[in-house]
Amino acid sequence: MGQITLSKITKQFGDVEVIPPLDLEIGEGEFVVFVGPSGCGKSTLLRLIAGLEDVSSGEVRIDGRDATGVPPAKRGLAMVFQSYALYPHMSVRKNIAFPLRMAGLSQAEQDAKVTAAAKVLNLTDYLDRRPGQLSGGQRQRVAIGRAIVREPSAFLFDEPLSNLDAALRVNMRLEISELHNSLKTTMIYVTHDQVEAMTMADKIVVLQAGRIEQVGSPLELYKSPRNVFVAGFIGSPKMNLLGGAEAAKHGCATIGIRPEHIAVSREAGVWKGRVGVSEHLGSDTFLHVHDTGLTEVMTVRAGGEVDARHGDTVWLSPEMDKLHRFDAKGLRIA
Repeated sequence: MGQITLSKITKQFGDVEVIPPLDLEIGEGEFVVFVGPSGCGKSTLLRLIAGLEDVSSGEVRIDGRDATGVPPAKRGLAMVFQSYALYPHMSVRKNIAFPLRMAGLSQAEQDAKVTAAAKVLNLTDYLDRRPGQLSGGQRQRVAIGRAIVREPSAFLFDEPLSNLDAALRVNMRLEISELHNSLKTTMIYVTHDQVEAMTMADKIVVLQAGRIEQVGSPLELYKSPRNVFVAGFIGSPKMNLLGGAEAAKHGCATIGIRPEHIAVSREAGVWKGRVGVSEHLGSDTFLHVHDTGLTEVMTVRAGGEVDARHGDTVWLSPEMDKLHRFDAKGLRIA
């Protein structure tokens, strides 16, 4: 259960087409992440799957049946939003049980499902508290628990961690990944954060202006970006993209090299530059190198012990077998 197929899906708001014809296959039990910049259509696409937006044309199939015109409540999906949408006057227990009460389940059935969900989400000790007595991460777990008890074919997450601070985001990222490994249920997750996409997904769908730029595993997108957009979007820090004469030397319009694939030297190298800002992160140092004549700033990922200060002259040498080449249309050259 949980196979979702989109066939020639489009969405228009008035005369504006925000989702051009789009095909996508989501397999049973996959953790799929929709990622892209703000306004790329990822949340709209999720809402089309959920039935919260009507498709303008095309077909949505869930577990083999046409769900295009089926109301959201009858699609067998559960959605978790950026806002927790909890009832502040109800206990955690009653918040989680709410959809079960609406479905008419007996009290015994409600109690059993709530107890099981609370155990999975480490909420057992908080069942009698109200949302206002919980941290942001705990409240998000309650919202997820409310989705779990419905036993959906798939979970749909719309930027669920955006309201959390950095440490809680990391913890919740791990918890949601563990939840997927435990439940084996299809999950579709929307985020603008490519680090979340890379660390959580079985399969990433990169979107731009409503179009799918590439679909693949995190490592596939990292190692073999299909075009310049994906190359520049996936990876942190992002890939350095160079054009002009430097690219022409390699028989292409643009070359890309990731920050971690550039060696730094004080003595000799391929490109000479001047160190600007150095970001020391402990195990790593990110150097932003100016005046190379290649691009405005080159970003280099070096070891944490590198001794480079603002204004220092350095030489950069790319790992030649790690260069990415793109043609004049921005497409990858094999």
